Amino acid sequence: MSNKRLVLFDLDNTLLSGDSDFEWGLFLASKGVHDRTTYEAKNLAFYEDYRAGRLDIDVFLDFQLGPLARHSRQQLDLWHQEFLATHIKPLITEKAKALIAKEKEQAHLMAIVTATNSFVTKPIARLLTIDHLVATEPDVLENGEYSGKVSGVPCFQAGKITKVMNWLASLNRHWDEFGETVFYSDSLNDLPLLERVNCPIAVDPDDTLLAHAQHRGWQVISLR
Repeated sequence: MSNKRLVLFDLDNTLLSGDSDFEWGLFLASKGVHDRTTYEAKNLAFYEDYRAGRLDIDVFLDFQLGPLARHSRQQLDLWHQEFLATHIKPLITEKAKALIAKEKEQAHLMAIVTATNSFVTKPIARLLTIDHLVATEPDVLENGEYSGKVSGVPCFQAGKITKVMNWLASLNRHWDEFGETVFYSDSLNDLPLLERVNCPIAVDPDDTLLAHAQHRGWQVISLR
């Protein structure tokens, strides 16, 4: 059996003590990009659906990626710099930083695997000093702007497995070369990938995942 270690991290409510997708929506509303009251109500409803495991990912992505198409990449990038400073840095705990540092010493390959789109999460992955990001990809037009649609399979629920396998293939790597496969997550939505690895770790889990982890004897930790 290989001693190679593949380490995968969920991002929202796992490495972050909050949800970057949700926070991005709040940030845009604070900028007056859309009607704050209406948008925040929809954003909260989607978030509650996600937490309950009943999110319609296609409807949500139309909602979440739409604003990317209505503004230039230049403007979006400027906003994102402010968003990182005001909304994301406060969500990074010392425990999360320590865990990343510890895993860097042990892992042969590490990635963040998140349902949140790569426009929002790529700068966060850089901030967390994790080189690889497996995320939902927004469709990019020939001129480099966003179309507001999703490209390929959303990195959500069982789609996370598909995206991880495609990512490994892009590196000329294969799941079976790793003797130890680790996934850290907080969410019941990540049960497919948690069931796929041989070392699932529940991080500040929701009630459903906590019950599942306790039943299966999985490790449960807190980064808060």
